[in-house]
Amino acid sequence: MREGKDWERKATNVPGVFLLKLPTFKGRSASLAIEVNPIGSSGAATKKRGVVVRSTTELEEINKLLSHPKLVELAKRVDEVNPERKLGGANTTEHDVFEI
Repeated sequence: MREGKDWERKATNVPGVFLLKLPTFKGRSASLAIEVNPIGSSGAATKKRGVVVRSTTELEEINKLLSHPKLVELAKRVDEVNPERKLGGANTTEHDVFEI
């Protein structure tokens, strides 16, 4: 990913988990992050941008939030209110797969 473009996404061997090259920003050097983005039936990411994780600490905090029982309850209520939609996926052309 050293020669990768800013915001370039590369697949890993875990479906829905990508490496993301973050650009230099306000004095922070270019870096890598993890992007978690569900995969659709076509094998492509279902969202333009998924959840970006920049550190282990951030991942731990996201895990706490996602495992909170109230979040499941809220998601069910949102499902009841929102109209059903078909999940599609953006086409991806990544050929490099990072083994993790």
